[in-house]
Order: sequence, then structure tokens, then C-alpha cells
Amino acid sequence: MKTLKFILIFAVLWFPAGSLFSHPENSTEATAAPDTIVVLNKADFLAKVYNYEKHPEEWVYEGALPCIIDFYADWCGPCRRVAPILKALAAEYKGKLIVYKIDVDREKELARVFGVSSIPMYLFIPERDKPQATTGVMPRESFEKIIKEFLLKDSK
Repeated sequence: MKTLKFILIFAVLWFPAGSLFSHPENSTEATAAPDTIVVLNKADFLAKVYNYEKHPEEWVYEGALPCIIDFYADWCGPCRRVAPILKALAAEYKGKLIVYKIDVDREKELARVFGVSSIPMYLFIPERDKPQATTGVMPRESFEKIIKEFLLKDSK
């Protein structure tokens, strides 16, 4: 019985103390502003990004700023690892680019249209060029390189 009390007391004291040892500077979520990422459904996608029903043969970007589209799922571990990076980048580049998220479980048609077979998948869309896609977990530095060299290259 003494051992059980000790374990319970230790657990109650340890778990809250664990948050004291976490380093917010290692978490990009700590610095991200709220509401910087927009979750898209099909109707929003057609209006804000690309209306493939209206222009099935030609890429016509509907947006005013370059964007990153994150095709993800809530159950996807790699997607969850990249989410804080995208949130921080969305806050940092607010007004210069937009970060969208599309849940592949809810928006199956959008996932099918873009051939999403592995997640996370990212679609990088500049203002005046064709989009490029990549899959898998990427470090922040890779996102920043794509943002500077591909998405924002015309805005220097």
C-alpha cells in the first residue's frame, strides 16, 4: 500500500513538473500566431486555389498570394510532426503567402484529383507558375528554401 501511495504521489508531482523542463524555443508552435492556417474544403479550394471543374485542361491559380497546401490526415504521425513547422511559417510569412490544409479523409475528391497516395504531401503554388509537389516529412529549412527560391522568387 505504501508503494502504491508513493507511485501515485510521484506521478502527480512528476507530470506537471515535466512541463517545466520542456523548451518552448524548440517548439515552433509556441511562436505561431493563431488562425494562420486555413483548412479548405472542396468549395473553398475551387474558389481560392484552382477551379478544376471550370478549367480542367489548364492550370489557373485563383489566389492572390503564393501558397502551400498540406494534404494531411489527423491520424498521420508524420503530418502531426510537420504541423507546428507549417503553423510557424504561416505566421512568419503572413501577408506574403498562405498555408492551406486539406484533410484527405474528409476531402477524398481533392486528394484523388491531385493523386495523393502518400501523406503528408505538399503542393507549392507560386503566383505565376505551375505548382510543384513533394511528399514526406521535411525540416523547416527545406520549407524555407522552397518558399524563398520558388514561391517568393518574383517578390524580391
